[in-house]
Amino acid sequence: MAGNGDIQWCFSQVKGTLEDDVTEADIISCVEFNHDGDLLATGDKGGRVVIFQRDPISKNSIPRRGEYNVYSTFQSHEPEFDYLKSLEIEEKINKIRWLKRKNPAHFLLSTNDKTIKLWKVSERDKRVEGYNTKEENGSIRDPACITALRVPTIKPMELMVEASPRRIFANAHTYHINSISVNSDQETYLSADDLRINLWHLEITDQSFNIVDIKPTNMEELTEVITAAEFHPVECNLLVYSSSKGTIRLCDMRAAALCDRHSKLFEEPEDPTNRSFFSEIISSISDVKLSNSGRYMISRDYLSVKVWDLHMETKPIECYHVHDYLRSKLCSLYENDCIFDKFECCWSGNDSAIMTGSYNNFFRVFDRSTKRDLTLEAARDIAKPKTLLKPRKVCTGGKRKKDEISVDCLDFNKKILHTAWHPSENVVAVAATNNLFLFQDKL
Repeated sequence: MAGNGDIQWCFSQVKGTLEDDVTEADIISCVEFNHDGDLLATGDKGGRVVIFQRDPISKNSIPRRGEYNVYSTFQSHEPEFDYLKSLEIEEKINKIRWLKRKNPAHFLLSTNDKTIKLWKVSERDKRVEGYNTKEENGSIRDPACITALRVPTIKPMELMVEASPRRIFANAHTYHINSISVNSDQETYLSADDLRINLWHLEITDQSFNIVDIKPTNMEELTEVITAAEFHPVECNLLVYSSSKGTIRLCDMRAAALCDRHSKLFEEPEDPTNRSFFSEIISSISDVKLSNSGRYMISRDYLSVKVWDLHMETKPIECYHVHDYLRSKLCSLYENDCIFDKFECCWSGNDSAIMTGSYNNFFRVFDRSTKRDLTLEAARDIAKPKTLLKPRKVCTGGKRKKDEISVDCLDFNKKILHTAWHPSENVVAVAATNNLFLFQDKL
């Protein structure tokens, strides 16, 4: 995987209809590659999970192509109603996390605001014929009619991909679940809501351990909420969680059963010259991701992505400005609620680059070694294979150059909140409203 500032990105595929009238249920709400990058899952606001599989020809062609075909689609969550609280529970999928593969089947966790489900996705290409006790259509045969024993035979059939729920983990969260993360031991996982983090065993559905609880005894004293949580990729006893106050806490489960006392606190001191009415809102961390090596982590706040070294708590070692030109627009972004948008961020497979989204269907790629950055657009008019992506520029005032877009012309309804990077190749998936765009490096 090359250093990323030198990569030329080109269009590979777009999934989903390109019509303008989009139903709310079709809006993509999460994107996740599995551990080898052969499968890519998306969840949407209608509670559906769609799994795409890497096209084997595109994977082995020279030059290789990052193309995916629909592999399985299933309804993961349905809308529910909490009668005790008179609350509707949306079916929207908040997060999907893959488990590492141990056998021919694939397993993934999906969650809405309240309920986490473990799904098994398996293939069937053979069927059994010639049962003794039942007919081919499944109806039971009359025992009086069975005069001879038959040996059932296995016949080939058209490939079927089945998704079946294996476990349902429910009733453990009072508030909305914002994160799930599978531990490196592949036996436990965490789920986090605004005030608590629970630890589950994948085999046990009726109990979980509360490992972080920041709920004050008096809710009027509430000053912060948990915004994201993730396990360390290698050390199964470590986890991090971020807060709306712009801090990240690292917890060690070996120190105590309840991780209310963190081992490390990562926080950047605020610059008093930049202080404004919006300071607290824009410093809230919307996403935190540990690097694949486990040495670093990135945090995304409203205007920037910061890289932290787990050995240094005082300040980030790198800071990348995603869309600093929006500083002058914070007032109108507050009025239209965009300032509360939760952008995610992700690492490239070798930790050399970072990707995150912006408005106007722009997404940003930062190369850590060359310090170059790119603004690219997930746009329909480039939807032809091998089309090179032209870097986009936003101008803030004065005369606008031919290929620039004015900050006043940005469309704040088009936003890239969810992105994913293939674990070992330069193939990225970008969710733009109801479309999934796939881009790859032009080799």
